[in-house]
Order: sequence, then structure tokens, then C-alpha cells
Amino acid sequence: MPRFESIISRIVILHVVAVVITSILMSVGLSWLLSYATNNIHDKAMQEQANAVAEHLSLSPDGHLELNLPSDLRGLYSQEYGRYSYAVIDDQGRVLFSSLKDRAALFRADGRSADVAFLQQRRGNATVSGASVRKTVGDRNVWVQAGEDLTNRDVLTDDIVADFYKNVGWITLPILLVLLITDIAIFRRALRPLRQASEIAAEIGPARPGLRLPTEEIPREVRPLVSAVNQGLDRLEEAFKVQRDFTADAAHELRTPLSILRTRIDFLEDQETRQALRQNVEGMAHIISQLLDIAELDALAIEPSEKADLQSVAAEVAEFVAPLALAQGKDVALYGTTEPVWVKGNPEMLSRAIRNLAENAINHTPPGSTVEFLVENGGTVSVLDHGPGIPEDERKLIFRRFWRRDRRKAGSTGLGLSIVQRIAELHSATITVENRRPHGACFSLKFVPLK
Repeated sequence: MPRFESIISRIVILHVVAVVITSILMSVGLSWLLSYATNNIHDKAMQEQANAVAEHLSLSPDGHLELNLPSDLRGLYSQEYGRYSYAVIDDQGRVLFSSLKDRAALFRADGRSADVAFLQQRRGNATVSGASVRKTVGDRNVWVQAGEDLTNRDVLTDDIVADFYKNVGWITLPILLVLLITDIAIFRRALRPLRQASEIAAEIGPARPGLRLPTEEIPREVRPLVSAVNQGLDRLEEAFKVQRDFTADAAHELRTPLSILRTRIDFLEDQETRQALRQNVEGMAHIISQLLDIAELDALAIEPSEKADLQSVAAEVAEFVAPLALAQGKDVALYGTTEPVWVKGNPEMLSRAIRNLAENAINHTPPGSTVEFLVENGGTVSVLDHGPGIPEDERKLIFRRFWRRDRRKAGSTGLGLSIVQRIAELHSATITVENRRPHGACFSLKFVPLK
């Protein structure tokens, strides 16, 4: 069993996973960009501070370097402030000036090989990061180092990052939720042609074998599958037509030999043999007639405008089968409404269905009992008998073609109830079977009533 049966659920789950991964990568990327931007700003600021210190370097009359910082810079690099520091070293690595207590260089690893170098060094529990800038004062080269204690900057950066993600989170989550809802709506709209095609596919059956799935609005990725299904339906319809035509042709061809056989039987002198053969021929003729009915039903299409009076049809059938029932010592009765009951359907087909139920009831009800017709205003007609009833496990089998409980019993073809079911399908009707108390069966056909 697949983990996700719905295409939409699969797409949504995969999209959620993609959004989560994207959000994580975006957060990592934003964090890196923020750190990168902060480092660039820091390096630029340190370079500017080194240049600012270098502007106050000068040569004394005796040739010594002097550093005269104004009061604002002295305050910036004071030990009390403790955030920034500077140092000036010569080309021999000697410290000429320093704001540190120990008068040391900020970066001992200063290689003094480039005009500008960005360096970092641990000092106790703190990390100092800054720039080393080469300057020429008179004829002497010096390197001015400016640094910042990252402890203060890290606190600031952490505050910025924490506040940034907190604000971004409140904005990002609703955006992702709206995006997810929008995606679901988009997916449902994109899959609407498939749902419509599935509804059409559900209507394809023996009554409407010519229906095909539409391909115009089907997504390109699914169109080959839909086309293959349509081609398969074409082949099935053609095979179905061949089988139907064969049944009809065979039944038609058998009618002539049966008519000739009837004529020759009538000339037999032995009355007992003549009677037995005539019964056999009539049984064969009945089978052929039912086969023709099946072939006709397979090709029949009920027009939406057709209608029939169910009460009138049931009355005509009761009148038609009455002589057959009386000949076997059985009665026929018609109950229910006497008013017209109009339903959607073909009167001739309804008559065939009710007649098959009536003949079946007459064959199974015992002599001295009554076969009853009940017509109700809601579009239902029922045929009731006093026979043995239908066992629960056989109620689906009895509608199969050529199914018989006892195949050795003569007089039954197993086609009557399958014809009834086929007519019910053509009319979008339902057929139900129930047992009566103390014995007997009730077959009911419910058609679509006309308002």
C-alpha cells in the first residue's frame, strides 16, 4: 500500500519538506551574509582608524617620530574605554607607540609584507581583531595597527542576529503558511481535469460504451496514459460489438431451422413423440428469443425524453401472463395504485423486465397460489410469489447469464433475470430481492419517477 495515496498529499508533503530545507539553508545563508557584512564593516573601520592614527605621526627636528593624538582619539583608545587600541611599530618590529598597558604590539604576527593586512590575536580572555597599515613618515616606514576587542562587537552582533531572526520568524511563518495554502489551491486546480476525467470514466459501462476520456485539458504528463486508456476502450468496444453481433446473427440464423423443424414435427404420426419434440423446440425458441433480447439490449440507448406509465405497463403484463398462470392452476393479482405512475424509461423494455419477473414467479410458485403485482406511487413495481424464496448466498448469482441452481431441470435458461438486470441498468433503476414470510420471494424494480 503506498504511503501517500493522493497525488496532492504527496506534492504537499514534498513541498513542505522543500520549504523547511530552504528555510534552514536561507537562515544559514543569511547568518553567513550578516557575519560577512559585519566583518567587512569591521575591517574597513579598523583600516580607517589606523589611517586616522597615522595622520598624527610626524618627525621631530632631531629625526625621531612623534605621535600627537587629539583628545577625542585619546579617549577612544584609553584603557578605561577598553574597546579600541593601537600600536605603531617600525621595520625592525620595535614598538614605537602603543595604547596598551604593557606598551606591546597588538599583533605579533604582523608580517609587514603588505600595505594593508587584517589580523586577529588572542589577548587573555579576549580576541582582538583589526588592521595593520603601512605608512611612510619622512624616510621611515612604519606600520600602524588598530584593533577592537571583539567581546563588545560579539555582544552587539548577537543582539542584532537574535532580534533579526525573531522579527524574520514572525514574518516568515505566515508567509510560508500562505504559500502552502496557495500551493494546495493551485494543485487542486491543476488536477481538476483528472477528477473530471475520473467522473466520466465512472459512467463508462455496457449502457454507454462509447464514452471516452477527454484529452484537451489533461496535463501533458498524464495525456499519454489517458490516450492509452481511450485506445483500450476502443478495442473493448469493438470486441463487445463483435460478440453482440455474433449472438444476434446466430439467434436469427437459428429461427429458420426451428420453423422448419416445427413444420416437420407436426407431420409426425406418433402424438406422444410429437408433443415431446414440440416442447423441446419451444424451449429452444425461448432461448433464441432471449438471446435476441440480450443482443438488442446491448445496443439499446434510452432517450432522456422517453417516459412510461408503470401502472399501465404492469397491468398489461398481468393480463398477458394470466392465461399462462391459469393453465398451471395459479392466479394473478394486481395491487397498488390505480393512478398513472410516470417514470423515465422505454415502455417496451419495462414490459419485458416485468414479464420476465412474472414468468419466473409463475414457474416457482406452487399451484393454488397467486402471483402478485404491486405498483407504488414512488416509481416501484414488485412481483411477489409463494415459492421457496432465494437463499442469501444466491441473490447475486441469480442475475448472472445462464446461471441455474439445478442445471438438470428443464424449462429454465438462466437468462431471464440477467435481462431484467440489464434493463434496470439501462434505466438507472435498482433491483432488490427479499424473501417473504412464511415463504416466497419479492422482486422489486425502482425506477426514476417523473415529477
